[in-house]
Amino acid sequence: MIKPGHARSLGVPVPEARLRFDTELQAIGGGPRRRLLMVDDEPAFELSFYCGTCPFLFRRLETATEKLSLESVQQRLTGALDDPGDGGVIEAFGALLPEGEYLPLLLSVEPRLVVPGRDGDYFSGEQVTTWGIDQFWGLPQYPHTPYYRTFETAVDADAHLYEFVVPMVAPTWNERERVEEYVALMEQGTVPTAVAISTLDVCRPAIAFGDDPSAHWGLTHFLLDGHHKLEAAAAAGRPVRLLSLLALGESLAGADDTARLPALRAQPRAARATGT
Repeated sequence: MIKPGHARSLGVPVPEARLRFDTELQAIGGGPRRRLLMVDDEPAFELSFYCGTCPFLFRRLETATEKLSLESVQQRLTGALDDPGDGGVIEAFGALLPEGEYLPLLLSVEPRLVVPGRDGDYFSGEQVTTWGIDQFWGLPQYPHTPYYRTFETAVDADAHLYEFVVPMVAPTWNERERVEEYVALMEQGTVPTAVAISTLDVCRPAIAFGDDPSAHWGLTHFLLDGHHKLEAAAAAGRPVRLLSLLALGESLAGADDTARLPALRAQPRAARATGT
């Protein structure tokens, strides 16, 4: 954690926002409401269910094909941003978002690229330890995208914070030359800045299917800018600054929970201890 900002009103009227949150019914005649992250009026990600007892989730959908980088601030983001309000970056990205309250957080992250089902995958690891496998499919949840793991720490004895950075499109879509350029800059000491809209979803199982019935605080950063930077940092083992705009009204967390987030994010990194 480098510096928290103060919650502030950002965004444009919903019809003008390129990114917004929405819900839809899964079946005609009713059913669980799907919570969605929309980009250019297309569903980009399915998010955790509103119930708060289902497993934490981000799942990329077939219509997730757009990045939201802004050329107007690219030069400012080439290096490390030192203040959340520096250089009009928040205002520039705020114009992509729906009207609401956002908490700016300026973080230092060291991303590790994870492929679902492989080593380090949260969904087939820590989540199964708490919820077990999906009772219908007989499989772990599947996010349909590689993603980055960046941080985790204890909330208390019965809850743990897990942090993720999720690209809007798969890293395989990135331009190899730009990734290599950032790797070279980072090896020279440059720390570039990425920007994300974020949610905090607090999920706790209603029934203890797994061995560790703890609450999972899922802090998810959906990249608006920085796809090449994150891949380069993961490849080079280098840090990146991340300007997170936490959507307070769209998170599955209470005001007391989100108020704790800056202090939790400033704690030392710690894995969840289970089996005790």
